[in-house]
Amino acid sequence: MYECPNCGGNLKFDIPSQQLKCEHCLTLKDPYEVVKDSDAEESSAFDVTVFTCPQCGGEILSTDTSAAEFCSFCGASTILDSRISREKRPSRIIPFKRTKEDCKKAYIARLKRAPFAPDELKDEKCIDSFRGIYIPYWSYHISQKGEVSLKGEKSYRRGNYTYTDHYDLGGYLDAGYDQLSYDASSSFDDNISKQIAPFDGRDRQVFTPSFLSGFYADTSDVDSSLYKDDALQIANTTSYGRIRQTPAFSDLTLSCDKNSFAMTTSLHTYCGTPERVMYPVWFMSYRKDGRVAYATVNGQSGKVAADLPVDLKKYGIGSLLLALPIFLLLNLFFTIMPKTVLGFSAVLALITFFVFISEITAIYHRDRRNDDRGYLCRNADSASVRKNKKMTDTSVSPHQLLKFSIMEGPLPLPGFMGSLLAVMVAAAVWILNPVSDLWYYAGTILSFLGILFTVAAIIRKYNVLATRKLPQFDRTGGDDHA
Repeated sequence: MYECPNCGGNLKFDIPSQQLKCEHCLTLKDPYEVVKDSDAEESSAFDVTVFTCPQCGGEILSTDTSAAEFCSFCGASTILDSRISREKRPSRIIPFKRTKEDCKKAYIARLKRAPFAPDELKDEKCIDSFRGIYIPYWSYHISQKGEVSLKGEKSYRRGNYTYTDHYDLGGYLDAGYDQLSYDASSSFDDNISKQIAPFDGRDRQVFTPSFLSGFYADTSDVDSSLYKDDALQIANTTSYGRIRQTPAFSDLTLSCDKNSFAMTTSLHTYCGTPERVMYPVWFMSYRKDGRVAYATVNGQSGKVAADLPVDLKKYGIGSLLLALPIFLLLNLFFTIMPKTVLGFSAVLALITFFVFISEITAIYHRDRRNDDRGYLCRNADSASVRKNKKMTDTSVSPHQLLKFSIMEGPLPLPGFMGSLLAVMVAAAVWILNPVSDLWYYAGTILSFLGILFTVAAIIRKYNVLATRKLPQFDRTGGDDHA
């Protein structure tokens, strides 16, 4: 807690003024002028209070002494443990530029483009639960400076012969890529981090702990080496593209692959020591049935990334209201043969089958967090994770497929069974080729019922895909002495 020099009240960072503001006497102070006695001496660490969630074990940091009432990672209503810790000091920070009201307005605007979102997400209590959290990032600086020598070739055909000209390309390169940032928290999903990016590094300021007053901060637990190759690849790819855009080289094929180590050597690509930085994020979690939907807002730009499940009843009513006028229009202007309608239902059933399979495959990988390298790095050797950027275990066994396919509805059947039965019914009627059209109409009705069964299962599975498993960490509870 930072005490006001006038009244002793709590000084918190005020976003509109970008200064510390007393919540009692409204005194404004420069963040660099107000320091705790223990923080007055410049060091590589600073004191914070650590709150540990009793349900998911996630840690958030605060410079205040008040207890947190809400865990942003899992939505738990209480924070159990409180202790003092010394954390490694970031070098830079981007203070919050968007207020909580700005954040809520941006989120509400996003919800307006999601008419089928559950009403709970639009509830004022839910929207008011946004909390400001500083997320730790690694910031990389890449330089490319020196004489460049590349091999190029150009092929052309004359008559019956193909000629290839070889070129030695040379020049001097002086390029720099600053503030290539990747989140340094295994708790913060890499996909969410990418969706709210980028942050404008021009607003970065020298870090002082007083910027954190009134907000929380996530812990940094991802090694800086994890994303080094990604930063190098961005620099190589960008410089390679600029070289290719040079008129003299545009029609040449360079013999060096842009993502290879040889390209890194040829371009003199060098990565300096990464910086610890903190970026502002407004964070909200919506919890239901053991899963969490996240809504995050970039605290600098106001960019929104949200997990938005679909309300099945709203979707059904909306689809019906849309289908009725379409059906009437088609009935007025077109005459469709029963056999054609049956064939269309079979094609639609196949499409819904493959959509369902893709949904449960995506759920399988999301629940294992195969695409979140920060999380994987926490639980595995960072070198192997860095080397295998794309996980090799991308297949789903039939047993896992069946497990993820069981429909969470009134019937304990895999969701894809509706589409399979629809295809089988359509095929049976098509092969028998009865004289009466009633058989085709009956087959079409049964096929569409099967399709509706699978579509309902797809929506339920989409809601699973739009949410995430509760984040589980190495700890079993919030109290270290429990």
